Formats: sequence, structure tokens, C-alpha cells
Amino acid sequence: MTSAANPAPQPAPLWQPDSARIADARITRFQAWAAERYGAPAEGGYPALHRWSVAELDTFWQAVADWFDIRFSSPYEAVLADRTMPGAQWFPGATLNYAEHALRTAEDPSRAGGPALLHVDETHELVEISWAELRRQVGSLAAELRALGVRPGDRVSGYLPNVPQAVTALLASASVGAVWTSCAPDFGARSVLDRFQQVEPVVLFAVDGYRYGGKEHNRSDVVAELRRELPTLRAVVHIPLLGTPAPEGTLEWSALTAGDGEPVFEQVPFDHPLWVLYSSGTTGLPKAIVQSQGGILLEHFKQLGLHCDLGPDDRFFWYTSTGWMMWNFLVSGLLTGTTVVLYDGSPGFPSTGAQWGVAERTGATLFGTSAAYVMACRKAEVHPAREHDLSRIKCVATTGSPLPPDGFRWLHDEVREDLWIASVSGGTDVCSCFAGAVPTLPVHIGELQAPCLGTDLQAWDAQGRPVTGEVGELVVTNPMPSMPIRFWNDPDGSRYRDSYFDMFPGVWRHGDWITLTDHGSVIIHGRSDSTLNRQGVRMGSADIYEVVERLPEIRESLVIGLEEPDGGYWMPLFVHLAEGAVLDDALRTKIQLAIREQLSPRHVPDEIIEAPGVPHTLTGKRIEVPVKRLLQGTALDKAVNPGSVDNLDLLRFYEDIARKRG
Repeated sequence: MTSAANPAPQPAPLWQPDSARIADARITRFQAWAAERYGAPAEGGYPALHRWSVAELDTFWQAVADWFDIRFSSPYEAVLADRTMPGAQWFPGATLNYAEHALRTAEDPSRAGGPALLHVDETHELVEISWAELRRQVGSLAAELRALGVRPGDRVSGYLPNVPQAVTALLASASVGAVWTSCAPDFGARSVLDRFQQVEPVVLFAVDGYRYGGKEHNRSDVVAELRRELPTLRAVVHIPLLGTPAPEGTLEWSALTAGDGEPVFEQVPFDHPLWVLYSSGTTGLPKAIVQSQGGILLEHFKQLGLHCDLGPDDRFFWYTSTGWMMWNFLVSGLLTGTTVVLYDGSPGFPSTGAQWGVAERTGATLFGTSAAYVMACRKAEVHPAREHDLSRIKCVATTGSPLPPDGFRWLHDEVREDLWIASVSGGTDVCSCFAGAVPTLPVHIGELQAPCLGTDLQAWDAQGRPVTGEVGELVVTNPMPSMPIRFWNDPDGSRYRDSYFDMFPGVWRHGDWITLTDHGSVIIHGRSDSTLNRQGVRMGSADIYEVVERLPEIRESLVIGLEEPDGGYWMPLFVHLAEGAVLDDALRTKIQLAIREQLSPRHVPDEIIEAPGVPHTLTGKRIEVPVKRLLQGTALDKAVNPGSVDNLDLLRFYEDIARKRG
């Protein structure tokens, strides 16, 4: 891989949609329709449509609302009354309900009996829930929430795995205008309380435990602690995933979902809170990010219905947990009438290739996973197409971290040559993508296809000048409907402004390094706040990981760049070795040569250090900035929020390294 500063000549695409696929894509039909109705360009394909969508922002989003038949129960006065960031005002005057749209397919008699949800766990037994049944359960649960006194704006929380009950609870909460928030049951009590105590929920939906990696994990003690430490709770709903009886003082899930009344959808303002998501919280309490019913509705219709090309004949599977924004994104597949596939369990049980088995079993047409899972399959020599019938899959999408070039090649070689590979990048902050999937564009190895519609994505240098073909800060210069309406407990908006608008006032700076190529694609280089800056040349950590982790001896790696007080720069590479590997001089040389030859001599680390493991956030992202702070001498309790880390003991290793250096 060449450095972004000296790009190689553009090779031929890895994949190119044929003319029939382009003609059939929903985004193609949308463009022709918007050209007739709203003045969008009829020619020029996606690049022309994207230019129009950011130049005519109000008109574009009005067209999206019209195309997807958004049900406004009261009309809007303007599309974008104020475009100031932060604080943009979308569709003032409008009222609507997210859950009403998510369950709209159930109103169609020809589809009501078809599957809305397919649930699979580690037994790989398939459970189907029809649109009519999901709508009935949501209506029953929403009525019970109202009977408990839950009102619009109240918070409802879930300590739940990726099971149908979680979807029902989210939609019932949205139906009454309550604000949903969830954590996965592998989160410990402290991590959950760091999140839920901020928003003070009035109802908690909780499982008694979960199954993962072939084992049962009882969480009754954690749930008891949550009940003690959340004094605002009026009710706790027991979901007996492991079959235990309901603890005293809790309500039974089955009783609350037994009713048969018609659902009532509270009509709320466009900017009414829908849910609270949380940042990883590696350096303090997680940020409680509030997104709106209307903003999410529009953004997800656009993203899923146009970019992901999802519709009623599709089955949408993304491996995720309720602690990650991708779960919320997955649930929104219901908006497009798509059958949503929920998988609850380990991604690699009983073997590394298990997710491909789920995709086959459920007939998934869009299979989403992490870049890390793709690379793990490659390393484990999994052969998905040999071992499974994956003929229904049209697209494999990845996120969580940049998909390395070898990941693109592996998917192309091992799944199917005619495979649309969509590496996408966005954030919890917007619960959507800035760049990624476009069904009508070619796929180039190591690149995201294009910025998304309505997203004025640019790369800026330190002076705030747009750059093409070189590394810059990822910025968005126009508001998106799903940008946070606020952070919880941030009355003056200072935390919100400091998080995204400190570097370039009025412009969203996301904290990633990107390159916009001259042919319109996007390359992600990793987080800009942990970017390596060697001799004035910036590079993303993802570039290092892609080269180093290609070596069979390396399980995972972590690279840190440290500015030292004397003006020096120390760049260690920590490697977690594969079983049986030894970090001797030969392996060190092999790593150095790989980096020198495939990146540049500047990328070669100063030291290569064996580590017992690489720490991650609870959503699986490598923890770079807190490790950097530890190596700079910051105390562990100040460098990281212990409840946000998957293995705190690993951080003590890095703290010891700092102590020895100091």
C-alpha cells in the first residue's frame, strides 16, 4: 500500500455493477423520479446526484421525505429552518412517529403474515416473527408502558442481547414517545450504570442472562445491582432467556405482550428524542448522545433504502450487539419493509466461519460484519463459498475499522467474484454513515465507494482548506438530520461543541483522517487524535495494522506515536502473537521489512514489543488514545474509564511499560 501522500496510479476496479444492476437499483429510480419532481440532474449518475444533494440540501431532504412517503401528522413549516451547526432545525412544525413507519408493512394484508424478524442463536435454530405478530406485541407493550405512567420524553432502558424482545421494547418505547437506551448483557454493572445513571430511566427491560461461546452466563446479580442503583425505576420487566423465575417485584414479559389491541402511535415533534447512544467513554463518562425521531427516520430511510438498496424482498443481517449503534441501524431495516435478521451469540461459535452459516440459514441478501471478522476468517483459512450456499448475498458490508486491501481481495476470492463489497464509515454520533455503500458505483480495493447523499464530506488540512488526494481531517460542512440534537446533561451545549466543533467552528470535525481521491472515493486512515506524525508526515494507524496483521505470526497489533518533552518522537509497535509464535530477532526483522517495503521507511517503529493482548472498548475498537496517555505517564484512573474497557488488566501492562521508561 502506498502512502496517501504519494498515491499509486489507480488500478482497475475490483467490482463493477453491470448495466442491469444499475438500472434496477433503487437509487437510480430515485434519481429519475427526483429529476422529474425536484430538479435533480437526470444524467451524470451518482456523482451528479451527490453534488445536487449537498448543493440543494433542503430540496434533497424534501425529496427523500416524499419518496419514502413519510407520514407527517402535522405539516412542516420548512425543511431546514436553521442550518447552523450545532443546532440545525429540521422540519419545524412537523409531527410523526418512528415506530409507526417501522411497522407500516404490517398494514399490508399480503405481507402481514411474512417474516419481519428472523432470530438465530448459537443453536442455529430459526425463529420467525411475522409483521402482524410484531405489531401486535408492540401495541400490547406500548399500552402497558402507558399504564405504568410512561410518558413522552421518559427514558426506557434495555439490558438485553440481540433478541426479538429488544426490538419490540424499542418500538413500544418509540410508540409512546419515550426515549430508548440499551446496553448488551456482557457489559458489567459499572459500565451499564455509567450510562443509565446519566439518563435516569423509569423502566428497565432485563434478561436473566445470555448464551455466548457455548456457555450460559447468568446476570441476575448484575440486574439486582442495576435495580438498587437506578432509583428512578418504576418497573423492571423480566425476560427469562435462561428460564429463571421472575425476581420479586418484577413484571413478566409474557404478560405485558399478551394483549391484542391496535397500537397507538404518539405523534411527536420531528426533533423529539428517539434514543440515547453512548460514545465508548474511554477517557471519562461515556457521552450520552441524543438523536431525534424524525432525524433518524429520514437518515435511515436514505441510508438503507437508497445506499444499501434494501426493500421488501431483502433479508438484512448485521452481526452486532445492543451496545453498538449498528443494532439501532439494523432495526431500522424494518422501515424499508425488509426482513431483519437478529443473531445472538459469539461471532466465532462453534467455529470462526459461523456468521457465514447464519447468512446461509437466513437467506441474507445484505450481510454486515466487522472488518476484524473478515480478517479473522482470512487468517483462519475459512472458505465461505465452499462451505455454504451464499448465492442470495448481494452485498457484504463492513465497518468498525477500515477494511484492509487484503480483506477486499479475500471477500472477492472466497465469497464471490460478482460481490458488492461495501466498506462503510460513520459513527455512533450520527448513527449512520458519512461514506460507503453505493450500488451503482465500482468498488476499488481499500476504498469506500463515495460520500453519502446529503453529506457534504470533505478532507481539510490544518488551516481548514479542502484537499484532494492527500490526508486531511474528516469534516462535514452541512448539517445531517441524524446529528445529535444534544448530549444528555449538557445544558449549555459545551460538551457537544467541544466534541465536534472545537477545531473548525460551525463545521463538524469527526476525528478521522481521510483521503478523498480524484475519482470520488474515500480512504479512511484511522483516528486523527491517535494519528502518527513522523517527521511531519501523517499516517493512520490502520495503515500499519493492515501490513503487520497480514503476517501469520501476529494476532493483533497496536501502534502509538508519542511526542516526547525533548522534541523527540517515540513510536512503539505492540504485537499480540499468534499461538506458537515467538518474537525473536527474525520476526522483528520480518515486521520491519514488511512495513518498510509496503509503506515507507518512516513507518518503521522504534521498538517492537510483545504484549499479552490489545485492549478494546466494549464495542470492540482498539484503545489507542488512552494507551498513549498511559505511556505519557498519566495515571490509569485518569487515562481511561475502567468500565469502558474489555480487559482492564491489559492496560496495567502498558502502565508498567510507562513506569519502566519513566
